Amino acid sequence: MNLREYVQRHLPGYLIEADKDSCLNRLSFASKLEKAVQDATIVQEQGPENPDFKITIWPQIEQLAPRDALFWSSTSGIPASEQSRDMKDKSRLVVVHPYNPPHIMPLLEVVPSPHTSQDVIDRTLEYWRKLGRTPVLFKKECTGFVANRLAFALFREACSLVSQGVVDAQELDQIVQASMGPRWTVAGPFKSYHAGGGEGGLTSFMEKIGGTVQKCWDASDSDVRAHDIKIGTNWQQDVCRQTDQAYGVVDTNERDEKTRRVLNAVTDSQAKTSI
Repeated sequence: MNLREYVQRHLPGYLIEADKDSCLNRLSFASKLEKAVQDATIVQEQGPENPDFKITIWPQIEQLAPRDALFWSSTSGIPASEQSRDMKDKSRLVVVHPYNPPHIMPLLEVVPSPHTSQDVIDRTLEYWRKLGRTPVLFKKECTGFVANRLAFALFREACSLVSQGVVDAQELDQIVQASMGPRWTVAGPFKSYHAGGGEGGLTSFMEKIGGTVQKCWDASDSDVRAHDIKIGTNWQQDVCRQTDQAYGVVDTNERDEKTRRVLNAVTDSQAKTSI
């Protein structure tokens, strides 16, 4: 199966019915880099998560694409400052990192390097805001960006608790879905705990619950070391086995439909609140 056949077979499953024909008819395919970028207004790189690949391809794109084309990378963790190492004009590149599933989630993490121009940043933010998405501009580069750092911190703790036998993988998912999941759709951790402190806000919350928070942090660090929660060590096989047994092959269409309904409900609620 070639790329065209693969995309035409699988892309419709990611689109709502009203968008299928219009999106598929707008696609074009190129086997040469020059043809792919020569008339582009935006080049969004989504190649292998390999620094050498990205460092090598950007100078080629820079030479072939129009001078005013925006250069975006969807990398999950390779900063623009590293990717642009061999570019003549490093100001053109910015990381635009979507959150999975990217065709549904509104977040775009916009992560410039110290070299990225303000014009590139402004045009990037404007583009996504006009599409109704939620671009968030970072003040500095950091490993893994923010959403993944938060998600992977929770995931590490989840793996630690399951590997200790506190709960199994499916029970842990039930806990998240019945607590943090719905809470975080309407407020992030700071606003949530600020509300939890009552009139005194986050300051009051930390004064009252801070000791428990610190004990949880300390226990987490100790447990992770004691159970060697690192990628590729013994716990991983058991956690993966439990997850496979619980879920098998996940139906991503069902996931997407439910996620859209949740986001639509949140958007409707926010609109009613602002009236």
